[in-house]
Amino acid sequence: MKILVINSGSSSIKYQLFKMPGEEVICSGLVERIGEENAAIHYKSVNNKIDETVHISNHKEGLEKVVKLLLDKKIGVLKSTSEIEAVGHRVVHGGSTFSNTTIVNQQVKDKIKRLFELAPQHNPANYEGIEVAETIFPKAKQIAVFDTAFHQSIPIEAYKYAIPNKFLDQNHIRLYGFHGTSHKYVSEKTNEFLDNSKSKIITIHLGNGCSMTAIKNGKSIDHTLGFGPVTGLIMGTRSGDIDHAIIFHLVNKLGYALNDVNNMLQKESGMLGLTGYSDLRDIEAEAEKGNKECQLALEMNAYRIKKYIGAYAAAMNGLDAIVFTAGIGENSMVLRKLICTNMEFLGIKLDVDKNNIRAKKLTEIQAENSNIKILIVPTNEEVEIAKQSYDLIK
Repeated sequence: MKILVINSGSSSIKYQLFKMPGEEVICSGLVERIGEENAAIHYKSVNNKIDETVHISNHKEGLEKVVKLLLDKKIGVLKSTSEIEAVGHRVVHGGSTFSNTTIVNQQVKDKIKRLFELAPQHNPANYEGIEVAETIFPKAKQIAVFDTAFHQSIPIEAYKYAIPNKFLDQNHIRLYGFHGTSHKYVSEKTNEFLDNSKSKIITIHLGNGCSMTAIKNGKSIDHTLGFGPVTGLIMGTRSGDIDHAIIFHLVNKLGYALNDVNNMLQKESGMLGLTGYSDLRDIEAEAEKGNKECQLALEMNAYRIKKYIGAYAAAMNGLDAIVFTAGIGENSMVLRKLICTNMEFLGIKLDVDKNNIRAKKLTEIQAENSNIKILIVPTNEEVEIAKQSYDLIK
């Protein structure tokens, strides 16, 4: 069975074509920096590799370019779209409606659409991916895998907000958590490596969107993102934690419209607001040149992550490992070093030489006398989505 997996992020599209159940990768690729002038598309199969810088305005345009590569007569891997039996889609917010992998129908699409306001940078892109795939692969089953599903195990003391009870009971306002497919995948790989299903680990997913999960005995027990994917860590364009009084001050005293504030917190804040750059590669390059704003932004980013490491170690009453994953987590030796510096009290000691790596496989980077494992575990949300899709329809 051939399953195409589409993973639409806030500014990227990862894709992989699998032959299941063997998890054989037929081709894979990435569309990145969507909406920027230097957007790029990458494509890799057994016999071909393409890396092009192109202008890609939006996710729809990016997906159409991906499909064009898949069907290309010279370098493509499909003769016909009918070869695809299923398309697995990452969908960020499932709200209280979706806790399991689901075959997409019109009712499911309508519910995903109603959740746009909770994940405005993601659910619309995820929805668009489904719509485009339905048109291009009309015979394939469309399957939605929800980021929020892994976090259904979070206990009520962690997911309930201290606001009147009716908002949880009647309106389902609570912490949902995100990046669940990634956190699930890397935590399982970590527990296999540790040979310990009862471990206490903190997974740190760092990309354009960022999050951390406290995982005890293989289950998510707390997470930095909440009702929507804006809280917690400093992200590419999202603010992370702020005092909510700031929102009222912006509206009531400075005259901002609520929609403008929401847009600012989602799309104009985070590293972009601090530095003028949303891509960490640009920020690190500028920081190395002496850019003070970029240097401070990196320190702020690391400081926020450190706070959550301490909090989650306390919540689990212990810690066996911290795990770096996703584009920044796997590749940024600068940020990993900043995060792990001066953490000896918690038993976290980094080996600077081992850290000097862009990891392609599970890698230990802690010092020999570190009490806590420091791991880089490359995520593979696409494999996880393919597995869940296959299991649903086999």
